[in-house]
Amino acid sequence: MTISDKAKKTTERLNQFMDKHIYPNESNYTKQIDDFGDNRWQVIPIVEELKETAKKDDLWNLFLPESEYGAGYTNEEYAPMCEIMGRSMWSAEVFNCSAPDTGNMEVLVRYGTEEQKEKYLKPLLEGKTRSAFAMTEPAVASSDATNIESEIKMEGNQYVINGTKWWTSGAMDPRCEFYIFMGKTDPDNENIHKQQSMILVDKDTPGINIKRHLPVFGYDDAPHGHAEIEFKDVRVPPENILLGEGRGFEIAQGRLGPGRIHHCMRTIGLAERTLETMCKRLLSRKAFGKEIARHSIWQERIADARINIEMTRLLTLKAAAMMDEVGNKVAKNEIAMIKVAAPNMALQIIDDAIQAFGGAGVTSDPKLAQAYAGMRTLRLADGPDEVHKQSIARNELKKYL
Repeated sequence: MTISDKAKKTTERLNQFMDKHIYPNESNYTKQIDDFGDNRWQVIPIVEELKETAKKDDLWNLFLPESEYGAGYTNEEYAPMCEIMGRSMWSAEVFNCSAPDTGNMEVLVRYGTEEQKEKYLKPLLEGKTRSAFAMTEPAVASSDATNIESEIKMEGNQYVINGTKWWTSGAMDPRCEFYIFMGKTDPDNENIHKQQSMILVDKDTPGINIKRHLPVFGYDDAPHGHAEIEFKDVRVPPENILLGEGRGFEIAQGRLGPGRIHHCMRTIGLAERTLETMCKRLLSRKAFGKEIARHSIWQERIADARINIEMTRLLTLKAAAMMDEVGNKVAKNEIAMIKVAAPNMALQIIDDAIQAFGGAGVTSDPKLAQAYAGMRTLRLADGPDEVHKQSIARNELKKYL
């Protein structure tokens, strides 16, 4: 594991920032959202305030390896930083390192034209706007991206978009200015992976209708949110196409690789903090004559949690190192493995922590229920477990064919 001195110092400064600014403001964050009342789709003041502090402390845009736009850290160097951010569910945005913007920024850096970068990437990098990724559809099994039915047709000198998307995360945010939309430009192409394209769509384009926000186990995830959106005869200029027609599947694979590993890195941070919370709770309560932590069943659960966190971290770091050394395509098996392992690992630890807290565990007080909802959703986001396991198994079987 090769980590530069610069990355080590940044990781240390990030930890200090979390201790000084993030953890002490977690209750303030919740209060500010609650104070919004029924209209929760608003910018949270404490987040905007801390963004300015993070910029001044040079803790901004820490992702984007091999890019003039980011801080220049490798995936392996960014991994510990992302883990630290994952310890608080909202902190990544403070450093401009939150999804789906990170993935969309990576798409624009890799595949965008200079004009697209100026209009869409630059404001994202500055933290002035936010964005969304419109891929999943309610009418088909979107785990197979070739099923996508939305249309992107050239009519005259414009593309016309029709289709319904859902789980478009970030679309409810009032700062969201555009979507990266995936649809079919050539549905009859014999190569099913050349049928799709991606295009940039301004959110205020006529024909776009946000039908509803989609709650996650009852949580609205405000002000970020997830939306079902109807696109009806939405006209977009041809210069908004990304990389060219038929390249959508290729872009999706390039986008989702780094996105998956970022999710897994943050998941490890969440699991670590959950284990800490659980241990403190078990040491603070007594049952049947001794601290709950002294009962053997809880010691077994604590040990399992530590073992599983360490194993998942090592697998994640291996995937990150491979992405740096041999590229995302060669590292796809490792990326698939961590995408399955990380949320399942965290879910078990969160479930144990809920059990440790008893009735309090399912309230909003310790934030465990919300954490569980997020991790359970992650088993679906960026590809469900079943798709990743199928890919892993096929690669394994190839060794013997």
